[in-house]
Amino acid sequence: MKAEVKRIYSPDVLDLKSYTPQDRECFALQLQVMVGPKGMEGEESFDLTVCTPKWLLKQYNRDDIVVGRHHIIVFEYHYHKMIDFIKRLIESCEGDDWEEVAQKVSRYGMWEFEDYTGI
Repeated sequence: MKAEVKRIYSPDVLDLKSYTPQDRECFALQLQVMVGPKGMEGEESFDLTVCTPKWLLKQYNRDDIVVGRHHIIVFEYHYHKMIDFIKRLIESCEGDDWEEVAQKVSRYGMWEFEDYTGI
């Protein structure tokens, strides 16, 4: 089974395709990547942040230590380049079942069911 990106949108930006940050070299953007089994119905949310090193430097002190999980770091904003990279990265994930695939995708984006144990 393989992962398929069904759609990508941002809760921060109304029209992601036409968006350009004020500073293309210093920004952060939250993305929700909706992913499901390739060729099948259904999707689940994986959240990640795309940001630049300059943005990180503005958010943190130089002596801070930052864990980069669920972050994609770019040096400049290029919509198509970012989206194509995210799709290739996520769609390279495969496994024997959806649980295994989703666990692999969750390395890049926070899965809506991450750490879910049921009731």
